[in-house]
Amino acid sequence: MPNREEELLARIRERSARVAVIGLGYVGLPLAVEKAKAGFTVVGIDRNANRVAQINRGENYIGDVIAEDLAEAVHHGCIRATQDFAEVANADIITICVPTPLDRNKQPDTSFIEHVVGCSLPHIRPGQLIVLESTTYPGTTQEVIQPYLEERGFSIGRDVFLAFSPERVDPGNAKYKTKNTPKVVGGVTPACTRVAASLYEQVLEGAVCCVSSPRIAEMTKLLENIFRIVNISLVNELALLCERMGIDIWEVIEAAKTKPFGFLAFYPGPGLGGHCIPLDPFYLSWKAKEHDFTTRFIDLAGQINDRMPYHVVHRVMEILNSSGKPMAKSKVLVLGMAYKSNIDDIRESPAVKIAGLLLQRGASLTYHDPYVPVVSVAGQMIESTPLSPEVLEASDLVLITTDHIAVDYQLVIRHAPVVFDTRNATAGLVGKNIIRLGVG
Repeated sequence: MPNREEELLARIRERSARVAVIGLGYVGLPLAVEKAKAGFTVVGIDRNANRVAQINRGENYIGDVIAEDLAEAVHHGCIRATQDFAEVANADIITICVPTPLDRNKQPDTSFIEHVVGCSLPHIRPGQLIVLESTTYPGTTQEVIQPYLEERGFSIGRDVFLAFSPERVDPGNAKYKTKNTPKVVGGVTPACTRVAASLYEQVLEGAVCCVSSPRIAEMTKLLENIFRIVNISLVNELALLCERMGIDIWEVIEAAKTKPFGFLAFYPGPGLGGHCIPLDPFYLSWKAKEHDFTTRFIDLAGQINDRMPYHVVHRVMEILNSSGKPMAKSKVLVLGMAYKSNIDDIRESPAVKIAGLLLQRGASLTYHDPYVPVVSVAGQMIESTPLSPEVLEASDLVLITTDHIAVDYQLVIRHAPVVFDTRNATAGLVGKNIIRLGVG
């Protein structure tokens, strides 16, 4: 009987192993490019025909991917894309990078994972490594994927190798990219872990941390994001208190940062965005109920952060009212639709939520975002308005919801009648027309 672990390890070390990346979004495409740059031949599989066509033309659509890297990999035949799951049969390594959203009741939706596994299953063969990278609840790899493989008669760790390795993408991070971010790997068996770890050791510069099971690796990713949501909710609640107490939360945080131990700075804002922080912790809240356990910190953090867009809109109304202007028909210019600075990602963006609430309350809304040329708000398609003194002066209030570096905040302060800054983007700038979130 062939030793499939040794055969696959040899192919990985020789970089002759063929790789299939299923899902070519914010996680999958950067990973596919890095694997191609490391010398592997990669096929990307995605149901989106436009994405497939763009990749095959060498056109990039993900901000964290260097366009020249993708174009060069495509030109040299190292990457191609398809919608055909039959390509799975030709791969030695299958990486799953599909969305894992929550439904309206904040319950995990694993249908994307189940769909791609179902489509791949007829083409799975002995000697392959399957790695799930999609963030999900502890147990998904072994409770959702493993049974499919075992029903086909595969022995995990002998015939095929199954592991979980959470993505750690931070869009817009100038220092840490896919290439140099440490990787956590947990296989169903020790052999699965060894094979998966070998793959990432060939591809990435960051250290590979091996853990004892997929459930440990799945929980690791959730702990990382729960740590952030809880601390962000804490500082958001303190920001609301500081407004009432007449205290500047931003100055408080800067002072606390001078302590060289025992403190890590988090900052308030208009709410949480992106695919990870607002969603991932609730995978664990849902799973905890199976064990008759309530995750009170997570649930409370979600409640606090969910109400921040409503607080921002309420403050906008108060500021307008103080100038004798009702919300209805007041001209509000929103600066930023992306969920964080210097990227074009609007997934779960609090700015989009705030814009919708402003429209519901009758405001006349325009926005400017150098990264987001058009956005759908409450069913309306709205285009970004170029920033100019005339546009600023015509507004009743300018609301900063994303602190893009490319925006000239001096210009904003000079020409806007009043600026409500939810990101401290105007820090260090002087103007009597500036009102900041978390400042009484």
